[in-house]
Amino acid sequence: MGSKIIADVVQFSKMLRSLQDDCKDSCIYDEDVQILRVNGGKHLHNIYTGDRPVFICEKTAPQIDHEDDKMDETHSDDETHSDDETNHEVKIELGPQPLTIMKARQLLSWYTMSQNSIVSPAVSPAPLLPLWVRCDMADPAGTTWLGAETACTGNKVSGVKLYAVTCAGSTVDKGAFITLDELKQEHKRRHHPSMMVARGTAQYSLFGSTVVENTTIESQSSVTVDFRWSHVETILETPPLSSMATLNIKVSSGDMRSPMYLLYKELEFLQILADGLRTGETEWMEPVETRSAVQMTREYLDELQNTVKTLQDQSTKEAVKVKTEMGTSETETEIFNSLMERGDLDFIEQLWVRMRNSVTSYQDVGDCLKMVIKALQYGDIKPWIHRDSSSSLSKLILQSYHHQMDHVSLTGLTPVHMLLEMGLDKMRKDYINYLIGQDLTTLNHLSYYLSTVEDLQEQVIRLRKLHHLLEIMVTCSTFLCLPYDRLFFLTQLCLQYYKTCPYDEDHEFKLQIKPALISHFYQKEQAVSWGVEVSSGNGPREVKTSWLLSDKPLVEHIIFETDETTVNGDSEDAAYFTTMVCCSLVNFAA
Repeated sequence: MGSKIIADVVQFSKMLRSLQDDCKDSCIYDEDVQILRVNGGKHLHNIYTGDRPVFICEKTAPQIDHEDDKMDETHSDDETHSDDETNHEVKIELGPQPLTIMKARQLLSWYTMSQNSIVSPAVSPAPLLPLWVRCDMADPAGTTWLGAETACTGNKVSGVKLYAVTCAGSTVDKGAFITLDELKQEHKRRHHPSMMVARGTAQYSLFGSTVVENTTIESQSSVTVDFRWSHVETILETPPLSSMATLNIKVSSGDMRSPMYLLYKELEFLQILADGLRTGETEWMEPVETRSAVQMTREYLDELQNTVKTLQDQSTKEAVKVKTEMGTSETETEIFNSLMERGDLDFIEQLWVRMRNSVTSYQDVGDCLKMVIKALQYGDIKPWIHRDSSSSLSKLILQSYHHQMDHVSLTGLTPVHMLLEMGLDKMRKDYINYLIGQDLTTLNHLSYYLSTVEDLQEQVIRLRKLHHLLEIMVTCSTFLCLPYDRLFFLTQLCLQYYKTCPYDEDHEFKLQIKPALISHFYQKEQAVSWGVEVSSGNGPREVKTSWLLSDKPLVEHIIFETDETTVNGDSEDAAYFTTMVCCSLVNFAA
């Protein structure tokens, strides 16, 4: 019997070692157990802290096959069905599946033995990543996870910490919650410490879904704040102002309630043009203007020809006119408007605004640009443009000053290419106007985003990154009213992130702040999650007993009952799911 157990230990540990050393994502062990190598914090939620990889064991997920029985029954009568039709089936993968408590304990015992060089000298003593096993909650304690991780003294594994996670359904009855003294007694019963420390954690939602007339409007943007503090005194206490606070900021573009919405629609049109150049097909947006693009361009050129004012005066006048035509969103704040609106729109930027709001076809774009180029060739207009303009049209304008314009064939996708360049130039200046105007960064730090050396597709991608950064800044300045030093730091954080990372609206940017800055947001609200951790010991011998409350289950492989009072909305108190994490330290003999 002993040799069989050792053989199982060796086989199991070799499987884990292969996953760990070869950085594989998953493997199947003994047909019914799937082992994953994943980020612990993402899959174990608040149960496990840290971003290091862990092993997760779960039951191999079955696939449900839905075959078209009706087609199978009629196959012999109707031979016109193709093989694809008669063999049609839909496979649905279920979510993560738990193992039995007995199986989980067996896997953890193998893991523990494999780390003990005295019991299993044939197994490499090098520490393995932590192991966590999904459990089916079928035992009296309601266990949902069992876990183990090595405890090391120097480079040597000196023991293993074993974890047991138990959960319960939601309740609003705070009288049913464990008290802090009871939690400390539970920790003492397991570990007999001479000294204990109670630390608190909490998360509050500052911005996200909105409830209007009993209907929840989901928002893809969210701002939450995580608190950590020492010396917890009572269950569910509000985090003190001495806490460490971290904002988790995730902002999605395109929210109609955002002050950035009009700028987002402008960027959306840019993306449509870029996609059209890449695919050869363009899905034009519904025009904002009732007048045609050709008519608006013609009127604009006539205004320039008929004016008797200086070019500088004319450009200022037209800039004001364009801003009026663009309109404003009801959600825009006066402060944001004053910071984003520019009074220095040059000829090309004003032309872009008119064309963006009115073109509906390739023909429109080509006809408008033909009129402009013709007016330049005949000297009917001598428009003013910014010195750093880099578009093809700006080069033609500069040439027109010397009556030496290159010939441009406005065929194929050339007009769209020119229009996209015009928009990129204009929007880059819009973002510079805000970020530099608010002293949030410098042109040097923006050089990556403002570069015109790359192809147009890459320029659009970088502009989208810059827009997302601005969405984050506006949310934090207008909604949270963060002070300048925090906005400056967050700007640098975002700029550095997007220099090396792809565009990602699901990414959470984290920002350390003082709780006093947002105290009015959370001190009268109920936490999304709240936890207390009682710990004793130091270093590798530190052990913890944690008790967590959350508005959603922290376990995804179990369906929990929900308190009916919260479903009907009859209770003002938040319903919490409870989770308890107990730890034990098993020391190996020297």
